[in-house]
Amino acid sequence: MTETAGRLSRIREALRTSHVFGMLDDAVLNDLAGCLELHTVQGGAVILRQGDAADSMLILLSGRLRVSRHDAQGTLNLYNEICPGESVGETGMILHQARIANVTAVRDSTLAILHRKSFERLLADHPIPLNRVFSQTIFNHLRHTPQALERRYASSFAVIPLHAGDAAAEVAGSLTAAFSRTGRVFHVPATVQSPAATSDNSREPELDWLAALEREFDYLVYEGDQGITPWTRRAFRQADQVIFVATSDASPDRAEIAKRLAEETSYALKRKHLVLVHPAGATAAGPADQWRSDRDFERVYLVRRDNDRDYQRLARFITGNAFGVVLGGGGARGFAHVGVLRALEEAGIPVDVVGGNSMGALIGAQYACGTPLDDLLAQTRRFARGGERPTIPVISLFSGRRMERDLRRIFGDTLIEQLWLPYFAAACNLSEAVTTVQDSGPLWRAVLASNSPAGLLPPVPNNGQLLVDGAILDNVPVGAMRQRLGIPLERRRGHGTIIAVDVDVRAGLGVEPEINRLSAWRTIKGRLTGSADALPGIGDILYRAGHIGGLHQRERTMKLADHYLEPPVARFPLMAYRSAAEIAEVGYRYAREQIDRWNLKAPSQ
Repeated sequence: MTETAGRLSRIREALRTSHVFGMLDDAVLNDLAGCLELHTVQGGAVILRQGDAADSMLILLSGRLRVSRHDAQGTLNLYNEICPGESVGETGMILHQARIANVTAVRDSTLAILHRKSFERLLADHPIPLNRVFSQTIFNHLRHTPQALERRYASSFAVIPLHAGDAAAEVAGSLTAAFSRTGRVFHVPATVQSPAATSDNSREPELDWLAALEREFDYLVYEGDQGITPWTRRAFRQADQVIFVATSDASPDRAEIAKRLAEETSYALKRKHLVLVHPAGATAAGPADQWRSDRDFERVYLVRRDNDRDYQRLARFITGNAFGVVLGGGGARGFAHVGVLRALEEAGIPVDVVGGNSMGALIGAQYACGTPLDDLLAQTRRFARGGERPTIPVISLFSGRRMERDLRRIFGDTLIEQLWLPYFAAACNLSEAVTTVQDSGPLWRAVLASNSPAGLLPPVPNNGQLLVDGAILDNVPVGAMRQRLGIPLERRRGHGTIIAVDVDVRAGLGVEPEINRLSAWRTIKGRLTGSADALPGIGDILYRAGHIGGLHQRERTMKLADHYLEPPVARFPLMAYRSAAEIAEVGYRYAREQIDRWNLKAPSQ
């Protein structure tokens, strides 16, 4: 086959898979293929510029393009990707409009370009089929109809070492093993020779080889060299996401390789992560706060060598398949969370992020520390039954000193940012009248703030602001979990799975219609005699007042979660700490029943 015939064959194949041109018959498609010009561009090249005259359109044969725009303030906004077989620029060309966005090659790519003169000539020869095709295109553009294409190409990741050593090889190999549990994966180290090594100066054989890999596999893991080499730059350009790697004892100063890659035109268009590799069997993570100050990193991941669970969690995060579990507050009823967590473990559903409020924050924090569930249940029961001393009611009814002491004993000097399992605790910020999500600093302090109901316990100072139990505004902080999984509030699916557990019973709070005034003595008498019409006490009133915000937005919270669990724990009083094991069992049985109905294929752990 001649070179020209080979190019035409490639173009025809791309046209047949195009959502725009795939409906054309062979005669029209062959004429169109003959009018297209083939071009190879390097990753980072700007193909179409916002504001330029739209005198052509292009079809992507191999590689990947990204649509972006600068707003009036100069901020770069990223939009959809263009995958092989898709086209871009046709609407502006047909309507004689200026380009409304930039189109940049985020990988080395091969393009087929159709100029307006060629388009007009084709339109004269084939008016009906081409008008039908392009009219549909303009209609989709004006209606903002999304392209409903099944993804047929691999997700690509470049693993780039920031320092000398074998940490990047460890990450690339372990990620490859993790990806292999859910799909087809190909590890591309620098030693792999592409067809370009034996061809002439043309890049087309190599790009064809890479395009074939994308069609064959679900994941490609490019392992970069140490230092800036041609292969490292090529791996960077071919990747959708870049995973920088450093060891936990390395200097957080910005490495030279990161500075050099930041000069690449496509740098701003790629998702970037940092993986800090710790020794095998490490019990505590090294300090990561200095690394997090680099805003280029979307997230910092803490992993241990040879720890499959850490790498499987990493794989789920970067592919948008992570599981977040949110545990709400509710006094002793919160022991149901322990049963839910046990049911999730037995069903093979991983917990990649855990967060919560009040009792949910306490249980979630112990779970994030790796405390076995049986020990967690016993430890939480001892803590809850510890009591608290009344104090002069100037700030609160109770002093909170016992709680602080016991939380310090449970969590010691552990910092949230050093946990292997990501965690957060929600609290209500009285100073700013907002929910504050605590995901750094001393773990005991975050749990204390989330378990300090206003009026009952003193607010916890935090950088000059006062924090109390978060149930005032949000008892089941699903919104905070969506942010940590990267799920926009307006989007329901596609970036992970959120499981929310609500144990805040929807119990009524009222009195008989003939009662005009609450009496302390009548309340005491009703409690002592066990009367069914006993008046609510200060604890009932403060609890309801402290949960009013969460109750008010419960319906919205339910819509933000993928799975919303409400264990049937209404028969247990708020202070039924002696019934911890029974409440946990109720949560476990309920969760098992619900999980069986989800039809959820749990990922391999």
